[in-house]
Amino acid sequence: MSMAFRPTNVMEQGAVLGIESTAHTFSIGWVDQKGVPRRSVSSAVRPLEGGIHPREAADHHASVAGKLLEELHEGSEPIDEPIVAIAFSQGPGMAPCLRVGAMVSRALSSELGVPLIGVNHCVAHIEIGRRLCNVQDPVLLYVSGGNTQVIARLSGRYRVLGETLDIGIGNMLDKFARNQGIPFPGGPKIETLADAWTSNNPEADISDFELPYPVHGMDLAFSGIMTSAERLLSMGRPLEGVAWSIQEHAFAACIEVAERAMAHAGKANLLLGGGVACNARLREMADQMALERGGTAHAPPKQYCVDNGTMIALLGQRHLEYGETTPILSSAIIQELRTDETPLPWPIEAV
Repeated sequence: MSMAFRPTNVMEQGAVLGIESTAHTFSIGWVDQKGVPRRSVSSAVRPLEGGIHPREAADHHASVAGKLLEELHEGSEPIDEPIVAIAFSQGPGMAPCLRVGAMVSRALSSELGVPLIGVNHCVAHIEIGRRLCNVQDPVLLYVSGGNTQVIARLSGRYRVLGETLDIGIGNMLDKFARNQGIPFPGGPKIETLADAWTSNNPEADISDFELPYPVHGMDLAFSGIMTSAERLLSMGRPLEGVAWSIQEHAFAACIEVAERAMAHAGKANLLLGGGVACNARLREMADQMALERGGTAHAPPKQYCVDNGTMIALLGQRHLEYGETTPILSSAIIQELRTDETPLPWPIEAV
């Protein structure tokens, strides 16, 4: 894998390259020596039917890695600084997909003679959001395909104050959509259907679309709400109305738990992260809740909510600044790595 990126002595300043491969997306991005997030190039699996098969996704990642490296090197915004480190998603995620990213990262690290840095994918979502939104100490509502967590920094780590007990909210929305013949990703189509229902039925009787409320203390559970939504469809309720209902119930539950976490942790600001944070209705709910509490809600640009290599590069640079690198013998993937397993050496003020 011969590339023309410039290697450098690790004591010099330069760019950090980040490789993301936890699930359906393979992405390569970078941050410059000042920590400014730069472009990512990405390719995602888009099955016409069914969900994401880990082995098929891994084959896709392996097939596009070289092309994406060339695109990043030769594109309109090429890396114009020497590369000082290669960061990669070490976990959590789909094991076959993670292994491809780790393999490519080891190869680049070896060829360029620069350190390898394995990072926590979940923490990367937090750090890119904090940097781009310039928010120091928020509660994070992390809503993605495989994860739903409410997180706050306490005692040097990001602590999980509440999370899904079954499936991630994104997976739930995608599965509900797939069962209605809507291809992956289904979440954006659910949003479109819900918006259409809101616009076309301002006087609709919402009691016809009631669903279970998926809050369990500080945790959430989404499989039951999906089953109940499908039961409404079998009773003749229109898909647009059910899409609106499942979105409203699921998002309201997430915002409620996030608000409780803010009160518990004594924090005024909420940060959204993960692919579902692209949803305009969820952002609206977050803004309203934070405003009523006298705080603020934040969400990064959509290209940084979805999985991307730039967020991996940014977190890698954070670790590099504190001398934290990953020896090859310690670079095995950690499929079930949790958000709260990663110590944070940087101060809470660092954004």
